[in-house]
Amino acid sequence: MTCVAALEAEAYKVPTERPEADGTQTWASTTAVVVTVTGDGGTGLGWTYAPAAAADVVRDLLAPAVTGTDPMDVPGAYRAMRRAARNALVPGLVTAAISAVDVALWDLKAILLGTPLAALLGRVRPAVPLYGSGGFTTYDDETLYRQLNGWVFDDGIPRVKIKIGESWGHAADRDLARMRIARETVGTNAELYVDANGGYTAKQAIRVLRAAEDLDVRWFEEPVSSDDLAGLAQVRAEVTADVAAGEYGTDPVYFRRMCAAGAVDCLQVDLTRSGGYTGFMYAAAVADAYNLQVSTHTAPQLHAPVAAAIPNARHIEWFADHVRLERMLFDGLADPAGGDLAPQYERPGHGLTLRREDAAPYRTG
Repeated sequence: MTCVAALEAEAYKVPTERPEADGTQTWASTTAVVVTVTGDGGTGLGWTYAPAAAADVVRDLLAPAVTGTDPMDVPGAYRAMRRAARNALVPGLVTAAISAVDVALWDLKAILLGTPLAALLGRVRPAVPLYGSGGFTTYDDETLYRQLNGWVFDDGIPRVKIKIGESWGHAADRDLARMRIARETVGTNAELYVDANGGYTAKQAIRVLRAAEDLDVRWFEEPVSSDDLAGLAQVRAEVTADVAAGEYGTDPVYFRRMCAAGAVDCLQVDLTRSGGYTGFMYAAAVADAYNLQVSTHTAPQLHAPVAAAIPNARHIEWFADHVRLERMLFDGLADPAGGDLAPQYERPGHGLTLRREDAAPYRTG
């Protein structure tokens, strides 16, 4: 009988080009925890963006639950991992580890079947729209201009998002000034999105969007904390931009609560946190039951196959931090073509491979 033979996990910590920040946090590096799963002569690859401790969770907690399982039965392995992790409190770091393993298992299954993962999952569309995401609050005006200009006029991405939410207690002067720079940079050639990362109160968020009414902001991400469902719903009722949240969701119950509260116009789902491809598809089904679209959060290369497979996907986040890391460490990447990202159909699996020699200097666990 074919079975999963082994799991391995490694962590790679990559410094950012320059310090990065949003409305509530700063960082100078990004850690990818990479999982390989072997079985029947094939090797599947997955990863999550999480602390290096997620690698220990894979090795110590999840590997015993998955080793020996049928690689054709990924949902069964997913269920086994969640059961094994129950007493470790699944939401958070543990779910990030589960996510990386689940991605690797789906990759392995497609490889053993000799088919691209996008074909195995099914295809609703050949490619999925992108939006450029970055605009960190640590950027000066010139850096912000170059990034936005590159997405819109070089890459043809007609949607861009910047970070705001840092101007507490004032009229959000810098937030508004940066929003105006963004609109002036892209003109009428792109939709303008903003992300406060929970940095405002509900009334602050409403005041900021009203002050920016002439900028035609289309997307307001986490205007308040994602834990404040009433606050999200309050902002949603008062602004014309679509309110989005959900990037911290780890299971269908989390997403159901957010949808049922009327908190969002579009549900964000991050497969590196929500349980891999299996968890992402569960979340998309929950959103669909509430007549909501989903937007992927970060990790654009991993999201391409599953976003192309679900009917209610709105777009993929082309997140600058992860785009850079993935280009540094992985082969088989898809390029944005006219603002869309297409999963690959030339090779079995998702088609992504780790360049171990390039990754070795960043190994941390």
